[in-house]
Amino acid sequence: MPFAHYGVLSGTLHQHFRDTPDTEGAWFHVNLRVDTPTGRYKCAVDVDSHESATGVQWKVFTVDASALGPVAAAAPGYHELARTAGSGALDYIRHPGLRGGPVWPSWLPDRVRELLERLVKTSRPWSSGTNLDAALAFEPMLVVGRPVLVFGEPFNTGLGVHNIHQNQGDPFGSPWWPENGVWQDGATLTRRPDGRYDVFLNKFSTQKDHTDADGHPV
Repeated sequence: MPFAHYGVLSGTLHQHFRDTPDTEGAWFHVNLRVDTPTGRYKCAVDVDSHESATGVQWKVFTVDASALGPVAAAAPGYHELARTAGSGALDYIRHPGLRGGPVWPSWLPDRVRELLERLVKTSRPWSSGTNLDAALAFEPMLVVGRPVLVFGEPFNTGLGVHNIHQNQGDPFGSPWWPENGVWQDGATLTRRPDGRYDVFLNKFSTQKDHTDADGHPV
């Protein structure tokens, strides 16, 4: 089933750093520390897979605050979000501000919209590379002191957010198939001095770009 809890953390970026390499020299996350009135949150953003053959893909771009809906004005702290369009929740496939392609009329049946999505390429293609490539693409937007929005699943214990990546499209038979769901994708955004937001989206290369109403691959 989809996550029991999903939301957005609004705060100020205090620090960022990469994991310490393991015995094989690999590291898998860029870690953020985000300050809020209730404390400092830990956030781990995936820039590689523990299964090295899987790999990670990413996008970096900038959007207007208006593209984010109500979350752009969220007070500092963690906010639970409804898994629906318009709540402020993110969906890499369905959110018009993230897709970068045409905005289809809301009255179109899902199957028609899915067919159109397959036929029309997004204007924001995925980048692929090593964990170092991903981190180097991500880190320039991580300016200490900037307001930050981190979307994902909150920790069960303590202050933190994880699953900061696409959370749908995992293939049948994978350990993450049961957690597939729409409007529950993770992402990291930082607010620029001009009020716009730099956006980092990340997903595993095994996750599909077309999903059904339950977030399973089509």
